[in-house]
Amino acid sequence: MQITGKSAAEIFDSVRLLAQSGRLQPGQALPPVRDLAARLDVNRNTVAAAYKRLVTAGIAVTRGRLGTVIREPPRLGEQEGAAPDTRLSDVASGNPNPDWLPDITEAVVRAGYRPRLYGEATVDPGLVTYARQWFAGDVPERHEFELAHGAVDAIERLLAAHLVAGDRVVVETPCFLGSLNVLRVAGLEPVGVPVDREGMRVDALEHALSAGAQAVILTPRAHNPTGCGLSARRARALRRVLERHPHVLIVVDDHFALLADTSYHSVIPESAQRWALVRSLSKSLGPDLRIALIASDPQTAQRLRLRLAPGSTWVSHLLQDIAHACLTDDAVASRIALAREDYARRRRRLVAALADRGLTAATPADGLNLWIPLARDSRPLVFALAKRGWLVRGGEAFGVGEPVHGLRITVSELDEPQAGQLADDLRDSAQEGGDDGPMGG
Repeated sequence: MQITGKSAAEIFDSVRLLAQSGRLQPGQALPPVRDLAARLDVNRNTVAAAYKRLVTAGIAVTRGRLGTVIREPPRLGEQEGAAPDTRLSDVASGNPNPDWLPDITEAVVRAGYRPRLYGEATVDPGLVTYARQWFAGDVPERHEFELAHGAVDAIERLLAAHLVAGDRVVVETPCFLGSLNVLRVAGLEPVGVPVDREGMRVDALEHALSAGAQAVILTPRAHNPTGCGLSARRARALRRVLERHPHVLIVVDDHFALLADTSYHSVIPESAQRWALVRSLSKSLGPDLRIALIASDPQTAQRLRLRLAPGSTWVSHLLQDIAHACLTDDAVASRIALAREDYARRRRRLVAALADRGLTAATPADGLNLWIPLARDSRPLVFALAKRGWLVRGGEAFGVGEPVHGLRITVSELDEPQAGQLADDLRDSAQEGGDDGPMGG
């Protein structure tokens, strides 16, 4: 490899061309700053500036003592969603029950849609009014509202508004698949913080932020995959940690807000400079509605507004009108309340069926899924359950850094006979495997 150039821009262009042409391979280390500066007969600061720009552009990453290396191309991990071609009973999808999603036909009529043109306000005033009531008391006093195309899109936009490739982002481990994939594509480095029955661990968050993490993404309730939620005590403790790091971007992903059984406890301190609370409508009104409401500090809202510009990428007003009509309809509200009760009943039913067979799921749990912790790699058990007719999600896909062992079971369409049969098959598969299987009670 022959890096050339006398200015930071020329060195940057030289390395980029070498990487694009394949003469610099992913994972290959660039020369130390001192060595390359001597070879090119330039100041070390010139090389350091070029390397910094390569990292910002996502071409290279900094690996501590290993120096600066060419970045591996982003690879998506597992994706949420149903497997349409499978003949197995799918309890891996993470989907809501379609029977509880509202029929939007009447909502379209009630919305009284009118076409919008370039340059109009990007967020419908009626939706803002609804959001102000919904978010009241849950966010700092100074805030503004924007929209995104669902929670994952909101997270991607928030990170892009403040971070650059190579920045470290604190996430829960096990971690939501969508968040992990966003970080991979953006060239950001996930830093896993374990969760327990009360949510993200306080000591581990403090350590990660003290080590230089620039952002934290956390789930206040219905954590995916474990179902845990923040207790009031844990939320206060996390808030105290975040108060000591006011520059850190705080992204709170309250994706299950309309259906949650558990209370919301805020971790966002008044002193936070960069923060956002995201509430998606995907679980309650359907993933295809593609809307998440974002309350954030004014500076973050302004940065989001630059990317959701009136002339290019606003969230469709047709979708906004439908969402607003649904959210303000008493019949839809009643249906959401019934869905909340039904999901809770299905979770309790599977927990009880497992307990009857000496198996334990992580509790307390909220959301569409149950998490069954395992003592070792889930793949043999996933395969054994597939032979018995079940498609389940292995826990390793949710791990950050350290491996995570478990099974995530989506309960949204699991009826009582199926719950009993799944519990039987899980117990029998674990016993036949000759290992510890799921953790006993």
